[in-house]
Amino acid sequence: MDLADLISLRKDLHAHPEVKFEEFRTADRVAEILSSFGYRPSRGLAKTGVIASLHGKKPGPSILFRADMDALPIEERGDHAHISRHVGRMHACGHDGHTTMLLGAAAVLALDPPECGTVHFVFQPGEEGGAGAKVMLDEGLLEQFPADRVFGMHNWPGLPIGAMATRAGAIMAGGWRFLITITGQGSHAAQPHLGRDALTIGAAFVQEAQLLISRRSDPMEPAVLSICTFHSGTTDNILPETATLRGTIRSLDVQELEALKRGMTRLAEGLAHTHEVTIAIEFYQPYPVTVNTTDEMALALSAMRSAVGAQGTVISNMKPSMASEDFGFMLQKRPGTFVMLGNGSSAPLHSPDYDFDDTIIPQGIAYWVALAHACLRTNKDTEL
Repeated sequence: MDLADLISLRKDLHAHPEVKFEEFRTADRVAEILSSFGYRPSRGLAKTGVIASLHGKKPGPSILFRADMDALPIEERGDHAHISRHVGRMHACGHDGHTTMLLGAAAVLALDPPECGTVHFVFQPGEEGGAGAKVMLDEGLLEQFPADRVFGMHNWPGLPIGAMATRAGAIMAGGWRFLITITGQGSHAAQPHLGRDALTIGAAFVQEAQLLISRRSDPMEPAVLSICTFHSGTTDNILPETATLRGTIRSLDVQELEALKRGMTRLAEGLAHTHEVTIAIEFYQPYPVTVNTTDEMALALSAMRSAVGAQGTVISNMKPSMASEDFGFMLQKRPGTFVMLGNGSSAPLHSPDYDFDDTIIPQGIAYWVALAHACLRTNKDTEL
């Protein structure tokens, strides 16, 4: 595939976004393209996952490259020709670009395999809130496709076009999602004393929860508590009986996450006792902290410098992000590194105005290719 073909593919994927574990069309396209390169793709892990393997010229270690495929439940804004064809769904995180770049690398490496070992190309569903990486691991990814090291990459708005960045240790936060259900007693709006207003109690929870960050968390340990949805009430003259709140907590420190969970639970218990209501709080879908390992970061940095060229920018100590990544599950199982590729001044990730910048596709491919050759050389410096 030449660059024009890859850009056409990326725009096609963008125009036909599919959310977590529904990436059927995307998976079909990925498998079809891999087959055209001579691969024999395997399908079925995590419902829509696709994996293909490339064997080097000699036996050796194995590595895993991962790209995510899913879109988000967001209504896209814009008037470009490849805007989402599906109401309420869009590629607002650039997974269409990630998939395209890894397919491009698979094409290049098929023509010029590494000196030894095996590369597993993993096209993963369900990164956005589905923990698709964990699902693939639980269903036997590393048993069926053994890998000694794992690597991932994400585009990064705000980082200059084509620049690359990473860091040793924690690069992205761990997190939990939560659901809070408040059950009080409905009443006429003119007779509030006869009810237990779940909406007002929910508003109090929203305000009080922020004190867990500003007054209970160590300011030197980054942490975020965000309540993102609040649903209550049906009309303008009835005080609602129930309220539901959803959101997320994030931190780079596991102990801090546990402290936030305990604090939220105590807050719920206190408000329930004070206002004579029931408050249930459920924490679910944990994502681990994404932690890069030192040796693998050194290999990634070498490949990054090769990809950006002599005049390009490589940052080896970027600030960690409070966003979460399910690639952290893979890094719990194997050493590896997650890196960022600059998407310039685009709209932020998860914005309805976001779009992936196609000019970075060649650099993303160059990184994957250089990394495969760096990891799978026959000299002792890179052998496992």
